[in-house]
Amino acid sequence: MDQYKNMITRQRKWMFYLLALFVLGWGFTPFTRIFLGLLLGTALSFYNLWVMQRKIDRFGQAVSHGGRPAGIGTFTRLATAALAVIIAMRFEEYFHLMAVILGLMTTYVVIMIDFALFRKQDEQKEVR
Repeated sequence: MDQYKNMITRQRKWMFYLLALFVLGWGFTPFTRIFLGLLLGTALSFYNLWVMQRKIDRFGQAVSHGGRPAGIGTFTRLATAALAVIIAMRFEEYFHLMAVILGLMTTYVVIMIDFALFRKQDEQKEVR
């Protein structure tokens, strides 16, 4: 379980770093629409990551205690993505739509990069 908690902490930390980077890009570059789109998409993607991690934790606890597991929040994540696209389309002068969509995918990119970078390290810790 410690390995799972470490993974969650790493992923959330990387999402915070990306959000900070996008805020700096929004504040210090002339590409404000693109960085605001990335910021909106990544913020909602971070919310989706939080929901998914919380639901997976509850799912694992239910399975380990022999209970019936609930869903993992797919509808909530899809609704959040739809909300981001609606906001971007409604306020087109502030948000770049493609940047919002790219921002929504950042969670999955962070998960894949975290898996690739820390799989070996976690395996070595487990052996010790």
